[in-house]
Amino acid sequence: MNGLRYEGKVAVVTGAGQGLGRSHALFLASRGAKVVVNDLGGTTDGSGASQTPAQKVCDEIRAAGGQAVPNYDSVSTEAGAQAIIGTAIDAFGRVDILVNNAGILRDKAFKNAVESDIRPVIDVHLWGTIWCTRAAWNRMLEQGYGRVVNTTSAAGLFGNFGQANYGAAKMGIVGFSHVAAIEGAKANVKVNVIAPAARTRMTEELLGPMAEKLNPEQVTPVVGYLAHEDCEVSGEVFSCGGGRVGRIFVGAVPGYFNPQLTAEDVREHLAVIRDTSSFVVPRNAMEEIGLLMKFGSAR
Repeated sequence: MNGLRYEGKVAVVTGAGQGLGRSHALFLASRGAKVVVNDLGGTTDGSGASQTPAQKVCDEIRAAGGQAVPNYDSVSTEAGAQAIIGTAIDAFGRVDILVNNAGILRDKAFKNAVESDIRPVIDVHLWGTIWCTRAAWNRMLEQGYGRVVNTTSAAGLFGNFGQANYGAAKMGIVGFSHVAAIEGAKANVKVNVIAPAARTRMTEELLGPMAEKLNPEQVTPVVGYLAHEDCEVSGEVFSCGGGRVGRIFVGAVPGYFNPQLTAEDVREHLAVIRDTSSFVVPRNAMEEIGLLMKFGSAR
């Protein structure tokens, strides 16, 4: 079986100075991609800046015979995102792969959270994903090819105490990715999402003893596939960590149907409404609405 290669492809990886982003960037470069290593170089809460992390990863790539250029802009603004993608265009003439990985944490119980705890997290995670994708989007559509890999989290998919800001941003990324996948389909622009579990600066304290078994390099193969031209899927979410990978999805159950539905009906039929023994996975919003007619006519 032939190994996945990326010769002729240009990849942008955000937050690539350390952790998961570094692993993704090193892998793509080792397989022939030309890589833009983006990292603001701040702390885990988003404060400060340094050119050292991005430059160091570029030096590693070049020392191994690969091609890479650094970028130090913030993903959190449209101007910063335009500059990040502009670095790829200026250095390599195109952009084929975008891995939206940059992130920060400002954990706090929601009752104690203020704007400065919430807004920067959403700006980096959700807006950063949107702005960077938007900056690359039209170029990908015009060239008839693109691979976008976004990063969500179990905290967004399932919840985690003290991470309302982070969870809101991460679930927003899933919704955004579903729409982008639909809109990019005709141009062979595929958009998928990973929900990684890995030992990084941001997660070491949260993971505790599990951290030693969750290396960033165990997540990167999933990114490698989703970023490759052989990728067959779009609009999907994959949990990955410690060598495991599995799909996560939003499904719809048949539920309870009554054209004269009452609040009391909901109370009395809650078990049927919540029964997950049978479900479907709609491909878009209209398919989910269509289930009303399907499930209703079956009763």
